[in-house]
Order: sequence, then structure tokens, then C-alpha cells
Amino acid sequence: MLPRELHGIHWIKSTYSGNSGQCVEVADRSNGFVSARDSKAVDRPALVIGVRAWAEFIAGIRTGSVSGVG
Repeated sequence: MLPRELHGIHWIKSTYSGNSGQCVEVADRSNGFVSARDSKAVDRPALVIGVRAWAEFIAGIRTGSVSGVG
């Protein structure tokens, strides 16, 4: 989504994020989608991900089955 389409969305960033600038912000859109963006490039487009795909992605990170993360 383009930044102008994301006005008024409440973005969150993990409390585990440091000041290194390598953070992802996410927003629950409450419409069946999650948005994700680079915290250091908030003026760039954001990803829009279905909640089921997002849940599977997070589960994969937790179990270690998603490669190339971390």
C-alpha cells in the first residue's frame, strides 16, 4: 500500500528492537489483513499480508522453519 493510503493506522514495533535501524513495524488492519513496513523508510510502500499468511509466517519464525530470518 502507498503511504497516503495508510493514514491513521496504528503501527507497532517490537520492544526488542534496538536503535540499529533494522526494525519492522506492523499494523493490524482489522479487516483480515496486516500491514508491515520498514521503520526507517515509512514514506515507502508497505506490505499487505492476509492474517492467515501472517500467522503462518510468525509460527515459522518461532519454530525455526522459516529460513533466512534472524
